[in-house]
Amino acid sequence: MPKSIIGTKPVQKPPPPIYMAAYAPSALKRVATEANGWLPVGIPLSSVGTMFDGIKSMAKNAGRDPSALELIVGAGVEIHNTPIQKDRVDFTGTLEQIAEDVTTARKLGAAEIVISAQFSPGVETAKDLVARMEELWRIAKQT
Repeated sequence: MPKSIIGTKPVQKPPPPIYMAAYAPSALKRVATEANGWLPVGIPLSSVGTMFDGIKSMAKNAGRDPSALELIVGAGVEIHNTPIQKDRVDFTGTLEQIAEDVTTARKLGAAEIVISAQFSPGVETAKDLVARMEELWRIAKQT
């Protein structure tokens, strides 16, 4: 099977980074050997650290510098007025709970946290979304 071909090459130098969302072992290996970073999707923060360590190990074995790989964490935020006590998903709950998740992501080595808050309860307009994002910006600066 022939390799893929990209017709129009990027003019940006260096070229734009390639971040891959991956979960399956073969896809994680592609992150380690081909990508600039990993964008875990739907993976709890409690598993991200171990998986990212595995990716960095595979990168080293492939002759790449594992420290050059970036971790980009996606955060589908849902802000609630009261704490979620049972079966809480990362980046959901009160601002304090979300701040803890931001701290955890940073400790894991996240180069960036991509926040989407449009599905938070009470977000119905663009003005609501801006207000939520301003709240999140405040807590992100404090952590």
